[in-house]
Amino acid sequence: MDANVRTTFEGSYLGDRTRIAADALMECKICWYRYDPADGDPVWQVPAGTPFAALPPHWTCPQCEGAAEQFMVVGHAQ
Repeated sequence: MDANVRTTFEGSYLGDRTRIAADALMECKICWYRYDPADGDPVWQVPAGTPFAALPPHWTCPQCEGAAEQFMVVGHAQ
């Protein structure tokens, strides 16, 4: 296998958080939880208005504990 081929799923942002727009809606590919920056994440005490790219490195899905890299861009906040 080519050493440059990624072997883990990294969502549609390819694991590079700098590619995610501040208003991007993100969805967990494991449980379909949606992270909306307008709402933040009360489980992790992330305030409303926090973009996905600004979540702490240890943040995981509040429903299934999937890693942030398991999230896909599914749209933009209205």
